[in-house]
Amino acid sequence: MKKTIIASVAVAIAASTGLLYAAHVLPLRQAAAKAAPPAPVPIVAGTVTQHDVPIYLTGVGTAIAYNTDVVRAQIQGQIISINFTEGQKVHAGDLLAQIDPRPYQAQIDQFTANLERDQAQLMNAKANQLRYTQLGDKGWATPQLIETQNAQVGELTAAVKADQALIDAARVQLSFTRLTSPIDGVVGIRQIDVGNIISPSSTNGLCVVTQLDPISLIFTLPETVLPQIQQQQQKTNSPMTVLAYNQDNTIRLGQGQLGLVNNEILQTTGSIQLKANFPNPTRSLWPGELVNARLLLDTRHNGLTVPAAVIQQGPTGSYAYVVNADDTVSIRQVKVAQISDGQALIDSGLSANEQVVVDGQYKLQPGTHVTLLHGKAAQEAAAQDAMQAPIP
Repeated sequence: MKKTIIASVAVAIAASTGLLYAAHVLPLRQAAAKAAPPAPVPIVAGTVTQHDVPIYLTGVGTAIAYNTDVVRAQIQGQIISINFTEGQKVHAGDLLAQIDPRPYQAQIDQFTANLERDQAQLMNAKANQLRYTQLGDKGWATPQLIETQNAQVGELTAAVKADQALIDAARVQLSFTRLTSPIDGVVGIRQIDVGNIISPSSTNGLCVVTQLDPISLIFTLPETVLPQIQQQQQKTNSPMTVLAYNQDNTIRLGQGQLGLVNNEILQTTGSIQLKANFPNPTRSLWPGELVNARLLLDTRHNGLTVPAAVIQQGPTGSYAYVVNADDTVSIRQVKVAQISDGQALIDSGLSANEQVVVDGQYKLQPGTHVTLLHGKAAQEAAAQDAMQAPIP
């Protein structure tokens, strides 16, 4: 009987204790949990900077040789020597190959002999002309004889001139036995070997010499930017600057000047062709290479820039998260002029020296409290967020 009473009392005490906990302690703990603010979100922040910003028009083009010459023979003959190595750098006038000169030298010798013969005959005719003229003055020679001698002198004089002309022409033909480089450049693949007959009708010639310094770049831009280019050309009255980069924009290949805006628009693509010339002493540009071209249109003075990662895209356009003075964030609609080299040029929406969120945006909402990461912690957070952020 006593055990039953003790058990009943224990049960009653436990029940009353549970009711007390549910009525007083539990609500206090829940209220404390509701009152605790959420932990601030760690972010990487950057500053809106103000400086001069170049504005580029970007297109894709192909590098082409400044000059390309196919070395062809102007006479027919047998090649007796090749005087270059494929890929060799040559200068204008350098000997590339030699055609057998003996037939052409023999022709010169023949014409020279004819010239000497006619000169000797002319000398004799002039002597006779002088004698007949003296005899005619004394009445001992007829006028007909004197006129015949004068005609003979004229005929031989013309023959001497013809002989000299033949010699000059033969010397030109002899000079054609030396196949020389017409320009400074690089020699390509040899198209013919020693011992073969080469002629003006040979399809491929001897080789191709390509001038690489300077070099040209032909690239295209949308036809809609043509008025901007024309206005800038009239404004500055000087050649516009063009930069060349490799296909992934990691290596700057050269800086040149715009030489030509083509005189017609390509109707099939709605684009314009432009040609720029580049000094190329290191041969970083190569004929046929696909290149990204940037035409410097203008320079925005005191322009506002932020890292490109700051700019986010939403239903209403571009926006950025701005860090407020109380360490909360707010959304700011922005207008972007261009994004180049990892920097976004801002037309409107931000002010100089404002702090903006560079990394960690996918965790944020307007009014979220944030904590700024610096140094190594910022780098690690950016790397982690790059792995976790959803693919846009």
